[in-house]
Amino acid sequence: MKLDRRGFFQVLAAGAAASLPGQSAQASSQEHSPEVSEDRIGMLVDTTVCIGCRKCEFACDQSHQLTGLPLETFESTTAFDRDRRMNADAFTVVNRYKDPDNPQKPTYVKNQCMHCLDPACVSACLVGSLKLKDNGAVTYDAWKCIGCRYCMVACPFEVPAYEYKNPLTPEVRKCDFCYERVTSEGKLPACAEICPPMCLTFGKRSELLKIAHEKIAANPEKYQDKVYGETEVGGTSWLYLAGRDFSKIGFLELDGRPIPELTETIQHNVFKYGIPPLMVYGLLAATMWSIKDHRKHEPGSDAKKKGAAHVDSQN
Repeated sequence: MKLDRRGFFQVLAAGAAASLPGQSAQASSQEHSPEVSEDRIGMLVDTTVCIGCRKCEFACDQSHQLTGLPLETFESTTAFDRDRRMNADAFTVVNRYKDPDNPQKPTYVKNQCMHCLDPACVSACLVGSLKLKDNGAVTYDAWKCIGCRYCMVACPFEVPAYEYKNPLTPEVRKCDFCYERVTSEGKLPACAEICPPMCLTFGKRSELLKIAHEKIAANPEKYQDKVYGETEVGGTSWLYLAGRDFSKIGFLELDGRPIPELTETIQHNVFKYGIPPLMVYGLLAATMWSIKDHRKHEPGSDAKKKGAAHVDSQN
């Protein structure tokens, strides 16, 4: 029987809860619930409007001082020849999904950190280097990070990326929802500000959900009757509309249970009962192995692996 990422955490959580005294799943679920402002921010992505210009990638690169490559580099359509993932030098990437029923009109999907309402990366971080801010943004403090990379294992969207090419001061890197730009400078996130077709709508998450459902109701023939991110893993700050089945355009099928209900059971037991660090690293290694083994059997896994190996994946 194959064991995927979520299944592995379920086994660990169940074992930890059953074998250690005084620990219950109910207590764990009560401890993890975050307190976030009603004014949490969000972004609504209308994939039916996106034209795949990749200017959001360019703006993000410039705003976070990543590669400094010119706009012309990001305008190359060869980037769509493979399915790309975010990495330490690319906090957001746009992928193209061809429609067999309408080859002339592919769907473009922007990917970045989803900024979960109850983020697994924050829950899994042993030292608090990842933090859920009051406005809903999930930020990273490199000074605190010990490089354990538990966040990378815990994230259901596989977003956090490690700076493997930086041997001295490596960081875990990802989209921070332009936190300083939004809170200190009062600006829009860089990607939303530059988007030519305005397929990115920034605002309060609660209001964006209303807008999304109004769009679906007004154009049922145009949109799927679903807002991705409304309930997945407890909800995310990034919300998506689509004209095609979400599973056909790169979205994972996830239920509404927040991942921290599983990860915090493990983490709390590490500290509360003094589980040896070596055992914890063993669990991490087993998790990574199970994920790697699972991917070997996924369709197109070789292509994805080759694509991920390119350092210039944003090109």
